[in-house]
Amino acid sequence: MIKRREIREAAMQLLFAQDLHGELRDGDRDAFWQLHSAMPKLREKAEVLVRGIMANLPEIDETIAASVQNYSFDRLNSVDRNILRLGTYELLHKPDVPHAVAISEAIEIANRFATEESARFVNGVLDRIARITRDRVGAGTSKSS
Repeated sequence: MIKRREIREAAMQLLFAQDLHGELRDGDRDAFWQLHSAMPKLREKAEVLVRGIMANLPEIDETIAASVQNYSFDRLNSVDRNILRLGTYELLHKPDVPHAVAISEAIEIANRFATEESARFVNGVLDRIARITRDRVGAGTSKSS
């Protein structure tokens, strides 16, 4: 059984590779997955997650940029940026994933692939995004009621 965290970690690593090298061609993607020894089901699920993120990338990056305080989006290191993209995508576009889970998973991925400082940073930014998202949903619900 594939754990969701494994899917998230693989997706973040693929996003990171794309961030460094630009959009990966099929051969590059195949090489990436061979290097990571990913089972076909894991690869498939991670690819779906990455496609969702890439389809919404302008909105995701804009949301992150608006939520980063005292720091420029362009100055984010690639690992932090892609962990934030993953977490933000789940907060904005995956209603089946509770906000606390999306944030917690992003923090755990930051702990594994980045630094303790990164984990605190990811937590703060995603918590801010989650609050804004909840406020929008709450405002939308109260207007229609």
